[in-house]
Amino acid sequence: MKPLLLITNDDGLNAKGIQTLIRVARTIGDVVIMAPDRNSSGLAHSFTSSRPLRINTISNVPECTIYTCDGTPVDCIKVCVEHFCPRKPDLVLSGINHGSNASINVLYSGTMGAVIEASASGYQAIGFSLLDHSQDADFEPTVPYIKDIILRTLKHPLPNCTSLNVNFPVPEDGIIRGVKVCRQSHARWLDSYEKRIDPRGMPYFWLTGRFECNDIEPDTDQWALENGFISVVPTTTDFTDKCSMPQIQAVYE
Repeated sequence: MKPLLLITNDDGLNAKGIQTLIRVARTIGDVVIMAPDRNSSGLAHSFTSSRPLRINTISNVPECTIYTCDGTPVDCIKVCVEHFCPRKPDLVLSGINHGSNASINVLYSGTMGAVIEASASGYQAIGFSLLDHSQDADFEPTVPYIKDIILRTLKHPLPNCTSLNVNFPVPEDGIIRGVKVCRQSHARWLDSYEKRIDPRGMPYFWLTGRFECNDIEPDTDQWALENGFISVVPTTTDFTDKCSMPQIQAVYE
């Protein structure tokens, strides 16, 4: 029996990234797609609890069924595995995101929100992102690597509650130099809400900001991406800072 791959994203079904991921996945197994019916970037692990969800069937071909959901990426995973997958998915895939989900971005990402939800629910899961926000970004260089990573994960299952956060660089010379398994860089967004005035004289606030990262050691995802490598970060649902536990424990003794 072919593996069953469940696909979602946060850019919506019409995004070029998810269409590329679907094309790759169909060469490996049967595919069920449930994507948000609109751009849902930055929704992280949010889900819908204040209203019902609506699902639309786009295609009902047995080897590749396609649905859209008017909820979040996490909603897509929750409702799809319960009501629309013919059996338990062998692997959940999210992306390919238009833009980086490396470093601190994993906290905000709808792409990775879906992956972490799948992982917490007991499914193997991978998120894919390309460091290019353009709607017409070139995803073709990622195709052989995505296929290889999917096949490796199917052959060698991930530990319980661990998923993969995979980011692809866009090197100036066009050469991807390989794959590096990395840790997440410590970084932050310096956010600011810029006050503006609309044509009716009413104030509104527009989110701006810049990314700050001083942790670019050779074992980090930021170093890998800046040097032309694909970063693969094992990501867990356990937020415990085990390294600081002795220090914190000493405070309470």
